[in-house]
Amino acid sequence: MRVLKVEKGAVPSCQAGATRTLDNCRFCVHSVRFCEDGRWVISPARAYCMLKRATGEVNMGQVSAVECDDDGSEGFRSIMSIIS
Repeated sequence: MRVLKVEKGAVPSCQAGATRTLDNCRFCVHSVRFCEDGRWVISPARAYCMLKRATGEVNMGQVSAVECDDDGSEGFRSIMSIIS
């Protein structure tokens, strides 16, 4: 897992040369958890992708890091293609 630091509401190290907003991370199949006020919260995207469903809301204004399982440097991939 990679832990991506949030800077000014965005993740600058998502993919080489690509900065992503937290809204992208919120709907990305690769986002696993968000660090909100020092505690790790399951990504809302996992509610659609995993048996361990996330039902809580994430306050994106309080997020300082994103745990990402994108080991292949694919970058943002929307969960919308999975749930549609």
